[in-house]
Amino acid sequence: MVRFNNPLKNFGYLCYRWIVVFFDPIKLIRAFPNMFSFLFDWVRYKQLKGSEKTRLIDSFPNIHDKTSTTPFLRHYFYQDIWAFRNIVNSKTDSHVDVASRIDFVGMLTAVTHVTFIDIRPLLADLTNFDSRSGSILAMPYKDSSIKSLSCLHVAEHIGLGRYGDPLDPEGTKKACKELARVLAKGGNLYFSLPVGKPRLCFNAHRIHAPLQILEYFSDLKLVKLSGIDDDNHYFPDIEGRILDNSNYACGLFHFTKV
Repeated sequence: MVRFNNPLKNFGYLCYRWIVVFFDPIKLIRAFPNMFSFLFDWVRYKQLKGSEKTRLIDSFPNIHDKTSTTPFLRHYFYQDIWAFRNIVNSKTDSHVDVASRIDFVGMLTAVTHVTFIDIRPLLADLTNFDSRSGSILAMPYKDSSIKSLSCLHVAEHIGLGRYGDPLDPEGTKKACKELARVLAKGGNLYFSLPVGKPRLCFNAHRIHAPLQILEYFSDLKLVKLSGIDDDNHYFPDIEGRILDNSNYACGLFHFTKV
């Protein structure tokens, strides 16, 4: 979550976060010139030789996509590539993912068998795929039984009720302990969440200091720390202290159990 040095900007962003639950005022303001552009393009298109017949009932305005660069959510974009590359390089024949982005999970089935664990099962018809209903706080696995495991941008939400889970101030800590419990000896855990100056942004997420996460996974060994800083730059190898004073960075933790 963004924070500004200017108190007025912080207050304005606070107001925006509460208003956007009902409607997005920024999109509303931009809608007027964008709609004129849409209508102008429609009229011009109808005048082009070979243009298809157009009817109002078939119209489908998309008015916010004319951007100078391709927008993307940097945390998710870089973390998915980071985890995917590590999993492919490990040559594992099976992998368990806990509640990460379904796009990442789906692409992963192209290279290995994936079991997806979530309190909200993914009802998708895919080869190399199995979905099981389960909680990150009580996973349906024995101790030290999973050799390849991922949980990306998930644990920071646990215990806040956002996804229908029970309220629990220690949700993230308990989730980490459960992931460590099921990881096999010599196995790999790919874990990510927002890092920086610790705080709770109810009910969206928590932000943890990198050292907190290392403490939560004290039973595991850190193989490598990667990260995405506040300026949205990806670092395949980074020191935790660099992320300590971040506002909303992303820590990418590769753990193993020895």
